[in-house]
Amino acid sequence: GKTTVGRLLAHLQSAGLEQNTLVVFMNDNGGTGGVSVFNAGMRARKGTPWLGGTRASSFWRWPARLKPADVAALAAHIDFFPTIAELVGAKLSPAVTRQIEGRSLVPLLTNPAAPWPERTLVTHVGRWPRFSEPDNAKFTNCSVRTKRWHLVSTKGGTQPSWELYDVAADPGEQTDVAAQHADVVKKMGADFETWW
Repeated sequence: GKTTVGRLLAHLQSAGLEQNTLVVFMNDNGGTGGVSVFNAGMRARKGTPWLGGTRASSFWRWPARLKPADVAALAAHIDFFPTIAELVGAKLSPAVTRQIEGRSLVPLLTNPAAPWPERTLVTHVGRWPRFSEPDNAKFTNCSVRTKRWHLVSTKGGTQPSWELYDVAADPGEQTDVAAQHADVVKKMGADFETWW
């Protein structure tokens, strides 16, 4: 039988709505611990700062306006709102605009090769004991990501225990290259401090 998404797409087609309907499919991040899932060779699972716990996919389908393409740019869930707002022509107030941390994906959806400035994304699992001081877990289960690099600290507490992975060359995050790239660790660690 068809999946739920397949039934939705078939209904849109039979109702004559397929061409002018935007369908966005997004998955939750990471595979759940204890559940046998395919995690594409990524390290770890949900609840961790590794790519296997934070990475997700999204598919945007709008036949009248978008051509099928793979987009290699670094994007995140925070990009969803500004993208939808732009697509529907919403006029956002200055107060709302100031709160938006993401970027509109419209340039990439219309041209996968569109310029996409380098960006840094921060993840913090944020599961510290209830009623405790968040600073005590500042460097526990957090990461900083660029398209090439992933800086991860899992056991840090109040001090970082940074590990660095070149995810362009090592998407499974098997080889810590922090010692060879101290300059990258320093810069990305400073980016984390700014975010914190």
